[in-house]
Amino acid sequence: QVQLVESGGGLVQPGGSLRLSCAASGSILRIGTMSWYRQAPGKQRELVAAITSGGSPNYADSVKGRFTISRDNAKNIVYLQMNSLKPEDTAVYYCNANIVQLGLRRSDNWGQGTQVTVSS
Repeated sequence: QVQLVESGGGLVQPGGSLRLSCAASGSILRIGTMSWYRQAPGKQRELVAAITSGGSPNYADSVKGRFTISRDNAKNIVYLQMNSLKPEDTAVYYCNANIVQLGLRRSDNWGQGTQVTVSS
């Protein structure tokens, strides 16, 4: 059994910053790509940023230059540093991880989501 738990969401003014964290726990052998997605009201869930096990990141065009994804492989944590936040960044942010569990079972795992609201 694997669990992803996000933290760090909240209310911030435009131009402000937040740092999201997502910790994976359970019967983990190794973790592949870890990602952050977001879903705004009435919109489809979209990929925000992803990072491979080797540390190679990629970003949605809408967040390039403002968001930074990183990971701590020793702690099984992925971070999303969000700077210069805009009202259009308001959404529920979800963590995703491709995990190989003990016994070599592969799973695609999601966190419960954390709300980010950018408003004055």
